[in-house]
Amino acid sequence: MLPAEVVDCNRTDADYPRESTIAQAFEQQVARTPDAVAVVSAGRSLSYRQLDQHANQLARHLQQLGVRQETLVGIAVERSVEMMVGLLAILKAGGAYVPMDPSYPAQRIALMIEDSEAPVILATERTRSSLGKTSRHIVSLDGTGDADAIAGNDTHPVSSTATGQNLAYVIYTSGSTGKPKGVMIEQRNVVNFFTGMDRAIGSEPGVWLAVTSISFDISVLELFWTLTRGFQVVIHGDEGTQTIPEEIRKYGVTHMQSTPSLARMVAVNPDGLASLGRLKKLFLGGEALPPSLIRQLRQAFHGEMHNMYGPTETTIWSTTFPITGDLDSIPIGKPIANTQVYVLDSRLQPVAAGEPGDLYIGGDGVVRGYWQRPELTAGKFLGDPFRPGNRMYRTGDIARFLPDGNLEFLGRADFQVKLRGFRIEIGEIEAALEKQPGVGQAAVVAREFKSRIQTQIQTEDKRLVAYVVPKPGTGLEIADLRTALAATLPEYMVPSNFMILGSLPLTANGKVDRNALPDPSTVENESGTAPELPRNELERVIAQAWKDALGVDSVGLNENFFDLGAHSLLVAEVHMQLQQQLGRELSLVDLFQFPTVTALANHLSGEEVAPRVSSRAERRLAARQHRD
Repeated sequence: MLPAEVVDCNRTDADYPRESTIAQAFEQQVARTPDAVAVVSAGRSLSYRQLDQHANQLARHLQQLGVRQETLVGIAVERSVEMMVGLLAILKAGGAYVPMDPSYPAQRIALMIEDSEAPVILATERTRSSLGKTSRHIVSLDGTGDADAIAGNDTHPVSSTATGQNLAYVIYTSGSTGKPKGVMIEQRNVVNFFTGMDRAIGSEPGVWLAVTSISFDISVLELFWTLTRGFQVVIHGDEGTQTIPEEIRKYGVTHMQSTPSLARMVAVNPDGLASLGRLKKLFLGGEALPPSLIRQLRQAFHGEMHNMYGPTETTIWSTTFPITGDLDSIPIGKPIANTQVYVLDSRLQPVAAGEPGDLYIGGDGVVRGYWQRPELTAGKFLGDPFRPGNRMYRTGDIARFLPDGNLEFLGRADFQVKLRGFRIEIGEIEAALEKQPGVGQAAVVAREFKSRIQTQIQTEDKRLVAYVVPKPGTGLEIADLRTALAATLPEYMVPSNFMILGSLPLTANGKVDRNALPDPSTVENESGTAPELPRNELERVIAQAWKDALGVDSVGLNENFFDLGAHSLLVAEVHMQLQQQLGRELSLVDLFQFPTVTALANHLSGEEVAPRVSSRAERRLAARQHRD
């Protein structure tokens, strides 16, 4: 008999077709609503029937190239209608997709291509250059030759031998050893997740604004659960031609999912807050949810709001919490259908209700493991002691059960961090730093910074800080370190702040004492010279706004805001403050394109100034709405 603590806190109350696939569920919806609008992006739309036919044609092309069940197929396509066609086609052909974000550094994409061994990669003429030189077969979705061959295929349904036991996708996440790892998710994991979402959040169709990169698994809810339930999916594009508030109004959006950081960024502006008030349902997850954000959103939003939690290894969201009332803290809720959650001690025994412990997740969402990493899989996926024959995943999170059976997230037990929705293994950044010439030791931590801009949503701003010890007799330039990391790591993993130290503080047992690392309360000018002071009132206002946002004492006239730790949320705050103080409308894009005090002041004064966008700011600009 299972312990009461386990029985009371789990659900196994929903059946689902275990051998079915995502493609089959989509095709069933096509049969129900063939002429309804399925997907919209950048002014282009496809009905369910049209989307199905385009995907069938491409799926046949992929099968002709040898794609079958368990074949990994890369996809490096901008957020667009073509992206949706490509994803469905891979699944229809029986394969599993591997998202390769074109904005990632070339070395990162090359590693994913090599590690996944994907024989075929979908791209466009614009994104194929991001793949570098590769022997893989690249299918260009808008290239003349491929497009003609694809268009010549039959539009009828494709025969596939894929089952619920086959892979649906492999998503690469940050790795603690310095190498990203691919998480293998099977079709049955996803189909069970669909059932869980039906029960937890309701499946009445509406219009869903999809804002998440396909490199993150929560996009599966936005793109696939929706299209198997009859939604119209509006894909927020990479080009940023329309803002989230504009798209909500234009398309009559009823549902949206986002990180708390993105919701805060939208809500900072009164127009954005009003647009969120038009939604019927809002789903927040990927990072800690501050009660102050809920109070701010409730000024305009009166629909359903849910807090969502779950690691990629247990298929997207594993627990949900419907938010009602004014709470001092927001639980992560209770498990979805066919999911078990355990709070255990070091002997894998349940702790008493209210006591903290290690959070484990079991059930039908637990994935196959890590691609070609059996040792890592064995260490993270354990036998379920309460359900023999099943497995559970060791999340690395600390949690406790509240008296009402809801889970409360308390933090991490290791060095993994969540930063604006991104899961980051600190060890991967440290390994990349220690590979650089002249670096003897490195430690990276996530520290809280406090913006001094007054908004109604008071949340801490967490940034990565790198502490580096040079090798004896060598010098280090912070700019060189930042450039080197940007060439190998995704932008969100490049530390905002760097500190050069003579040595790292150690604990009594010789380990790095991360709690004793100095707090960079001020950001040093990287040239080593005193920052140049503002020369006029406009420069003073701009500099002060950025000092307030970054929580620092000085910002030099030619220091790049993004190299000082700026991100999209801070840009939104500065944009609001500058408009208020200058009494004029400003373009949000200007803050990305002119990322220094001098450049922005000259631009606002009417001078001809060429946009001076650093690689760091450029990636922020390309993804400013849906990745932060």
